[in-house]
Order: sequence, then C-alpha cells, then structure tokens
Amino acid sequence: MVSKKKRDERANREKQELLNPESLERRKKKRKKKIVWGILLGTLLCGAIIFASFEIMRAVGKSSLYSKVEAAAPDMEPITAKEALTEEEEEKWQEGWVKYQGRVYAYNEDIMTFLFMGIDKNSEVEEVAEGTEGGQADALFLAVMNPRDKTIKIIGINRNTMADVDIYNSEGAYVTTEKAQIAVQHGFGNGVEESCEYQRKAVSKLFYGLPIHGYAAIQMSAIPTINDAVGGVDVTVLEDLSIKDGTLIKGANVHLMGKSAFWYVKYRDTNTFGSADMRLERQKQYLTSFIDAAKRAAKENISVAADLYQAIMPMMVTDVSLEEAAYLAPVLLDYRFGGEEGFYMLEGETVMGEVFEEFYVNEDALYEMILDIFYELVEG
Repeated sequence: MVSKKKRDERANREKQELLNPESLERRKKKRKKKIVWGILLGTLLCGAIIFASFEIMRAVGKSSLYSKVEAAAPDMEPITAKEALTEEEEEKWQEGWVKYQGRVYAYNEDIMTFLFMGIDKNSEVEEVAEGTEGGQADALFLAVMNPRDKTIKIIGINRNTMADVDIYNSEGAYVTTEKAQIAVQHGFGNGVEESCEYQRKAVSKLFYGLPIHGYAAIQMSAIPTINDAVGGVDVTVLEDLSIKDGTLIKGANVHLMGKSAFWYVKYRDTNTFGSADMRLERQKQYLTSFIDAAKRAAKENISVAADLYQAIMPMMVTDVSLEEAAYLAPVLLDYRFGGEEGFYMLEGETVMGEVFEEFYVNEDALYEMILDIFYELVEG
C-alpha cells in the first residue's frame, strides 16, 4: 500500500509539471544526457579493459617466448676456444661473446627463432604409440626474427643432415645417441608434442645449442590448403615432375594450385641420387614465392592468416600459445623478408651411405653462418 507521504510527493510533481512544462522538458533532457554519457563512458571503459587485456596478453606472450629456451646463446666454445684474447679484450670481455678469426662477436639476445617441420604424413595429426611411427621431418626450416633490423631470415636444413639423433625404445625410454639423418628424429616419440620436442633438440644441437623459441610441425597433406589460401604460388619448374603432374615440366612457368603444389613441394624420386637436395631447392624456391603471395593475400583480406590457421589446425602441432601468437601477429607486419638473399642453406656434401644418402655439413661454413645471422660485431 502506497504511503501518504509518497502520494503527496507524486501529486506535487504532477502539479509542477502542469504549471511549469519547461522545467519538465529540461529534466528529461538532463536524464537523456546522463544516459548517453553513461553509455559512452561504459563503452570507453569496456574498450580500455579489452585493450589492456590484449596488451597484457601480448606482454605475457612475449615473456613466455623468451623464457622457453633452455640456453641464452649458442655454445660456440668448440671453435672459439683456440682464439687467444688480447689484454684489452680480456678486460672488457662479456658472457656470450665469441672471438673468431681475430674479430669479437656478441649474440643478439633479441632474436627469436622458430622451427618449422614438414612431416611425411598424409593425414590429420594423431598420437601414435611410442616407437618410430611419429613420421619423419622431410622439411626443416628455421625462421629467424631480428627485432633490431626488422628482418626475417630463413635457414633450410637438408633432411639427410648427419646429426646427433636420440634413440628411444618402444616404451619411450632413452637408449643412446647415434649419428643419423636428422629427419628421423621426429619419428621417435608419440607423433605429436613429444616428437616435436625431440626434433627441436636435435636441430638446436646441430646449431651449437641455438635457442629455439617455438615450433610448428605441419603434415604434408596440408600443403594444398596452405597454398590455395593465398591464391596459389607462381614458380618456374626446376626439375621434371610430370610423372606426378603433367603440368610440372622442367622450365615451365606454372601457377601452383591444389595437388600441383603438393607434388612440387613433397615429391622426390628416392632412386635418384641427391633427390633430397633437389627437393630442398624446390622448397626454397616455393617458400620464397609463397611469402610474396601471402603478403599480397593479406593486403587484400586481413583475415587470411586467421582463416588459414583455423583450416590447418587439424594437421598441425605447435607450442605457440594464444598469448604468444597475439604478440607475434602485429609485430610481424613490420618485418621484411629479403627473398633469395634472406634464404640460407646449409653448405656441405651428400654421399651415399651404407643404405641411405648422408649429408655432411661444412662446419666452418655453418659456424660462419651462425655468426652472420645470430651475432653482431663488437666495435672497438
């Protein structure tokens, strides 16, 4: 039941409204302004919270990427130990510096390195039993982001590179380490994260303990999806692959789509000596053209990267988290890839082993490449 006081207040308001309608209109306008300002302030507050959350996520992602690595810098001692230091160099020497051929270098700690693996499987990712069924890494590339000069460099690694490979039994227990083709390392483990970690370790050791901040292992079956997402890739065919695709004739200018891209990147004739070397050259050529196509596609449609990520997720294993991806995505827009000049290949020699081909790295060339990409000259 309404009290007498409230009835009187309401009657008084109604009387005032009849006697002074202008005052009523002013009060209505005031209320509307308060509502509008309330909505505006609420929207700004929500936007600030979202922006702050995204920036916090990016900060967490950046911190996470740098904290992942087991070492702060490669261990270059095996070669640098024989370089004598001058008195002046000894006085100002810092941890992580190396001396090579009379010059002093410092590791660029701002660099971030990511390992990309193309796994020899034509299916979606699935966990397998411990053993050797994890799939071999037929394509191995390191992508190197240098924040100081805003460049991305890529290093191609021959799948037959002889390296330290850790051997595990069917129960997943470590047995021994042997020299073997580096691509087989991924085959051990469970075919997903465990296999990727084994492969990351093998590549890191090959590069003197190089810090690797993240990885992505992609099944070869994803090639058509990746290729077509950027509208296809133009290449001049480097070797005749018409046995698999009639359009892939040596010297032909081809716009690769679908299965044509798959065969161009994946196929090799194992009965031909050096077929892995020739395929790696095709992969280098393809990736260089793919990056150009991806840039064009991203300019036309900013959602290309997100759509592609979603499309290949069932065929990919990665340790790059959502927070890390949130940090990397906007940063990469400011980076440039130097095409052929920004693409490095391991130097060495392919020989026929007892059963399979073996690629032996030129250690001096590898060492100098590491200094060139990951180190900076110490002046003075």
